[in-house]
Amino acid sequence: MSTSKSKARLTAIQMHSVPDVDENLQAIRAILENLTNEYGHNPEHLVVLPEACLYFGGRDKDQLSISEDLGTGHMQESLAQLAKEFSIYLSAGTIPLNTNVDNKFSASNLLFGPQGELLDDYQKIHLFDVDVNDNKKSYRESLFTVPGEKVVISQLDNIKLGMTVCYDLRFPELYRALRGKGANVIANSAAFTKVTGRAHWQALLQARAIENQVYMVAAGQVGTHQNGKETYGHSMIVNPWGEIVAIKEEGTGYISVELEPELISKVRADIPVNEHNQFSVTLNK
Repeated sequence: MSTSKSKARLTAIQMHSVPDVDENLQAIRAILENLTNEYGHNPEHLVVLPEACLYFGGRDKDQLSISEDLGTGHMQESLAQLAKEFSIYLSAGTIPLNTNVDNKFSASNLLFGPQGELLDDYQKIHLFDVDVNDNKKSYRESLFTVPGEKVVISQLDNIKLGMTVCYDLRFPELYRALRGKGANVIANSAAFTKVTGRAHWQALLQARAIENQVYMVAAGQVGTHQNGKETYGHSMIVNPWGEIVAIKEEGTGYISVELEPELISKVRADIPVNEHNQFSVTLNK
């Protein structure tokens, strides 16, 4: 077992989530137990869960029946307890939260601290309304989901974390905005389709890492789910030079690396793209 606590640790968990909250919570706990057995406790450990970590593979509209108010409810209390029990920063995929729009929820990525405290709430900005040549054929997230409007970044000791979800990955302006706010790590919680994942997932992750000189920590859903959706998996961690430093192609489990702050500094000093950039970024809202 590694006992090094000198550097922050970055972990992505890959899941095959089902439309059962408690079953998914049990799966997350089991993976966290294995992770802790291997690496021990680290006071600065970021763990990223995939999109829809607690409910996936059912009908999208069914999430309305389990949606919670921000700050209260079984899903949030359970995730907070996991963060506290394992003493981690937990970027908890997305769960449905209530909104002021009838019959629509927000796909909210909640960040919990090592004491179980809710640190931030990122609501997925870009909604996946596309046709794909897979079992599902058509995706219309906007039917039941309200898009977010806020760029979210959190200071976690030496990690300055930017939060994104799945389809956000195709919009480099969001990532540039996060880098502009100081991000050195950007998480992407995803459920990329098998078709689009095979074509673009790796290229997009490496591009976002290279463009912004950050670590990309991408956690994905994997496999064929109960409703026939096929997700790509291939969770990976990419360093600021664009190198894939960890990848889990298939199956459930985790990948984990130590943050190398000196690499971030070197890459940014050698190629100062942030200082050379001639464009500003604003949300189109």
